[in-house]
Amino acid sequence: MYRLYKKNELNFSLVWIISYVVLFSVADSFSASLGTEKIITAPVAIVFTLLLLGFVHKHNLKEKNGLCSFNGSLRNYLYFTPLLLIISINLWNGVTMKLSVLETVLYILSMLCVGFIEEIIFRGFLFKALYKDNIKLAIVISSVTFGIGHIVNLLNGKDLIPTLLQVCYAIAIGILFTIIFYKGKSLLPCIIAHSFVNSSSVFAVENSSMKFHIISSAVLCIVSVSYALWILKKTKQFDEYENKDRR
Repeated sequence: MYRLYKKNELNFSLVWIISYVVLFSVADSFSASLGTEKIITAPVAIVFTLLLLGFVHKHNLKEKNGLCSFNGSLRNYLYFTPLLLIISINLWNGVTMKLSVLETVLYILSMLCVGFIEEIIFRGFLFKALYKDNIKLAIVISSVTFGIGHIVNLLNGKDLIPTLLQVCYAIAIGILFTIIFYKGKSLLPCIIAHSFVNSSSVFAVENSSMKFHIISSAVLCIVSVSYALWILKKTKQFDEYENKDRR
């Protein structure tokens, strides 16, 4: 894998993304066929996470891929308080226990890993692979790819319109997380927020109202994009410093 990484970072990132989508879709299907939510997915997620960590650690890529302390004034980032609204989305309708204790634990383990995995492969690998050529295009492509990746939920029985709305706000959140990584050099805030959103979904009270789906999606898009623009305005470093850094 390291040879591929050195030869072509873009192809390397795409291999990880495709492997992730295929493996987790298959694992979820097998889990469902066995009658226990995430019984196969959780072990797959843990192994996949360890492989990623091992690769990044072995080849000294932790800092490049954001597994390092945050670099920047927290005041300029509003102390990440807008992220609180984003990570609370699954709890807006209340909290419920809809799975068994075992399934809940497996689900949380899986989703914690997924938060880490998706941040590393979409932000750490894909964004960094495109970063050298065009920063703005890299932000758009990595975010859109991240959002479109949620289309796979249709294969897992999700409804079309809620899935398309999820794609939209996932793109917006992807833009925000990429900006946070790009400006602060760390994926840790994104990994924490992403993992919490994922894992808290197991306690979400389902709301089938289309109005709710539309309003909540719109709120997530507006908050994410507005916060991203705020960060760019406050940091004011889209260019000269970064252009020198990429040479």
